[in-house]
Amino acid sequence: MNATAAATPPSYTPPDTRYVWFRSRDDVQPYLNETAVRIRAGIMLIVPIFMAFTLVDIVFGTRWNITGNVIRDTFDTDFDGRILYMVEAVRRTYDYTVQTWFLLYALFEMLAGMSVKTSYLSPTIWLSNWLARRAPAVWKPLAPKRFAWGIGASMIALCLVFFHPEKFAAFVNTVTTLQLLPTTEQYLPRWLPLVMVWVCLGFMWLEAILGFCVGCQLHALFVKLGWLQEECEECNNLSFN
Repeated sequence: MNATAAATPPSYTPPDTRYVWFRSRDDVQPYLNETAVRIRAGIMLIVPIFMAFTLVDIVFGTRWNITGNVIRDTFDTDFDGRILYMVEAVRRTYDYTVQTWFLLYALFEMLAGMSVKTSYLSPTIWLSNWLARRAPAVWKPLAPKRFAWGIGASMIALCLVFFHPEKFAAFVNTVTTLQLLPTTEQYLPRWLPLVMVWVCLGFMWLEAILGFCVGCQLHALFVKLGWLQEECEECNNLSFN
């Protein structure tokens, strides 16, 4: 046995460079490369990190901007002895254009990996597949990952609604022909998207760093409870990780 053969792990499966993301386009039950999935999760960590900074600023940041045109000393102090000034201030407004496009792209990434055909459209899948080209491929069934990405897509959708409540309300009211949601105020709790972002960040960190997929474990639990039905044997194994 030569040195090259001895250095190759017995379980090593060379990645099939003809395909992206999935083991084969011909599999009845699709399998994807867990190594590339973890790399992609690390790349996608930028999404919840960026949104966390945005939402922290929205929830805890100032709601007023001082123009600086009018600043006058009132010759008075507060209970802590600080000098009080009278200023001209305007209500702070937010432009969520960058955040909206960022979230729409993240939503596309979540959905793209769920299908063999759409996976070819994802830049992060191509990049993670290339980064994992020299690592042993670890094939896992798609169904649990698809469930986990569905949770991520739902969180992203919630953030989009938070940034554009009036548009979502107008859409819902038009479709239902009822005034179910107000179109002139924020009806979502200000803390809800921030909590969702930190949960999403925690899930993706566990996936990328520890290889622990929370969504996959929930999927396995729901299958065991009979809430979900899957054809593949591994999907029905509660110990799947």
